[in-house]
Parts: sequence; C-alpha cells; structure tokens
Amino acid sequence: MSNVFIAFQSNEESRPVVEAILADNPNAVAVESPGMVKIDAPGHLTIRRQTIEDLTGARFDLQQLHVNLITLSGHIDEDDDQFTLSWKH
Repeated sequence: MSNVFIAFQSNEESRPVVEAILADNPNAVAVESPGMVKIDAPGHLTIRRQTIEDLTGARFDLQQLHVNLITLSGHIDEDDDQFTLSWKH
C-alpha cells in the first residue's frame, strides 16, 4: 500500500487543519519543516469539516484548505463535508 500525503504552509490558519487530520487519521504522521507541515498516511487520509469546526468553534468551508495547501499526492474525493486522498487499485 502506498502512502498519500498532503502539505500545508506552517501557520496559524493551518494549525487546526493539521490537528484535525491527525485526530481523524490515527496512522497519519506529521513532519514539520521550516515553513511547511507534511502529513503522510498509508493508503488514505480524510479531512473532515466537522472536526475542524469542533477544534476552532467556527464554521469552516473545506475550500479554505487550498489557501495554505502546498502539495498533495493521491486521488481526490471531496464534498462539502470531507476531503479524502487515496490510492485506488
């Protein structure tokens, strides 16, 4: 199984997104570099709008991910409630 990954600029706007990803994906690992946080996960990774809203206490539109997104790897499946990266066979 191949890893998927997503990387964000390391800033205050990305912090709750990264926290939510790690909370919802127990096999995910965050690697911090200067100015960037890259999250690797085996097979798939899901970002849930509700988890981000629970952490911030504010409404969150998943399209806001793209503002601080640097790169990603995997097939994208998204709707208003979640953003999933996976490798489909």
